[in-house]
Amino acid sequence: MINLKKAIVLLTFIFIGLLIIGSFPSIINACSCAELPSVEEEFERSKAVFSGKVIDIREKQSLDGYTSNSVQFEVTNTWKGVEQSQIIITTGLGGGDCGFDFKEGKEYLVYAYESTMYGEESLVSIICGRTNKLSSSQEDLALLGEGKPPSEGIGEIKKIEEVEEIVDIELPGDEHEENQLYIWIAAVLVIGIVMIFAIKSRKGSNNKGK
Repeated sequence: MINLKKAIVLLTFIFIGLLIIGSFPSIINACSCAELPSVEEEFERSKAVFSGKVIDIREKQSLDGYTSNSVQFEVTNTWKGVEQSQIIITTGLGGGDCGFDFKEGKEYLVYAYESTMYGEESLVSIICGRTNKLSSSQEDLALLGEGKPPSEGIGEIKKIEEVEEIVDIELPGDEHEENQLYIWIAAVLVIGIVMIFAIKSRKGSNNKGK
């Protein structure tokens, strides 16, 4: 009976530990960035590199309730992949989704790459790259050299208010739901093991009594 009590106490602590782990999704799913890439590496992997002013920011909501930001820029200079005078990129809201905190009216040097990180494939910029305020990008500008102004108008780029399509975005929250499922499965197993121990212990006690 003593061993049973010890087992119950141990399994109870394990169960409590699983619940505690599941209650901190921001820690488990926090955005984790590797070492900041060099200017050359970032330029090579980027689909678009440009400087410009943020003229509009709109939230875009998915069917699952997750949101990302569509950020519209007035392009000043371009080094790669941008010809239009305006461009829209996608980023997260910040925190665990790696979103960059763009501010309307501010100028930035933007490195963007094609990704499905926030839903359908689009140009994406996150905090793990070299995207930064233009005033803080002197090292990058020195290595990139002089950019060129965009050669085309808005072209096929739509205004953000015209972009009404809702996409299904898979972000860290989905991973959290999966983690919660595993935790509850583990909890059920723990309870089952405890019940098996209890039943066997009672049967053993009854047999000894006979």
